[in-house]
This record gives sequence, C-alpha cells and structure tokens, in this order.
Amino acid sequence: MSNGAVSFTWIDSPVGGLKLVARDEGLAAILWENDNPRRVPLGDQTEQPDHPVLVEAARQLGDYFQGRRRRFDMTYSFAGTAFQQRVWQVLLTIPYGETRSYGELARQIGAPAAVRAVGAANGRNPISIMAPCHRVIGGNGSLTGFAGGLEAKRWLLALESGTPGLF
Repeated sequence: MSNGAVSFTWIDSPVGGLKLVARDEGLAAILWENDNPRRVPLGDQTEQPDHPVLVEAARQLGDYFQGRRRRFDMTYSFAGTAFQQRVWQVLLTIPYGETRSYGELARQIGAPAAVRAVGAANGRNPISIMAPCHRVIGGNGSLTGFAGGLEAKRWLLALESGTPGLF
C-alpha cells in the first residue's frame, strides 16, 4: 500500500452516487453511496475532482453506463492481502456480460476448497464495477450479497446482458 496522497471525488450514476478514490499510482476504489466505511479502509483522503485518475475513471464509467464501453483501461492500486489480490485479479478476467460462481473463482485461483474465502475477498473488492464483483453469483445461479445492494447488481447484470429486466 502506498503512503502517498489519497484523493477522491463523487459522481452520479444510474446505480446511485459513487465515490471514486485514487492514489498517485492508480485507481484505489469505487465505493457505493451507502458503503460500510470499514469494508474498504483507505485512510485520510482529500477531495480532488480534477485528479487525472479520477477524471479518467469517471469518463470510462460514464461510457460504460451508456453502453459504449465493455472493457476498462485503468491502472489499479489494489490494497489487500495476497489472497484478496489473487481473487481481485481473477475478477478482472470475467468477460463483460458473463458470470462466474464463487466455486469457479476458487478453482481458477487453485484453491477449490476456499469458496467461502473467495466470497469474503469478493465482498472486500475495493474497485466495484471495474473489477466486476457484480458478475459473481451463487453456484445455483442466485444473486448473492453485493456491497451496492442487489438492485444495483441486477441493474449492472441487465445492462451487460443487453436485456433489461433479465435479472
């Protein structure tokens, strides 16, 4: 984790207000309006809406919400345990419009018995939407917990499926 400055700004989105957080080395977090502040500890932050990382993140998210972007091109600054980092890197490989189960993620990182730990790491993913934890569902196909709420998860999955109301 960096000891450098942590900057943030808020943006409006179809799934509610989002707090974008950056370190000098990249995007550190996309947090939900009613996010539990203990879910992603970031330390002291300074509001800086003109920070280049935040400006670019806001632009790319805007394109995504309007259906014009399927892949994000950002440098990320994930801060977490080695296990969490492995899970978050696997999230980045889930293609737009597809879903994976927690069990599939556990197998992908080579820890098939760690389904619950994968779920816990997924729940602590600091970079919502861009590191698409919303694409992770229960083994039976059910929508499971999501920091942004199940309505936001449904909305994001419907956007990506091209079929509003599918989820």
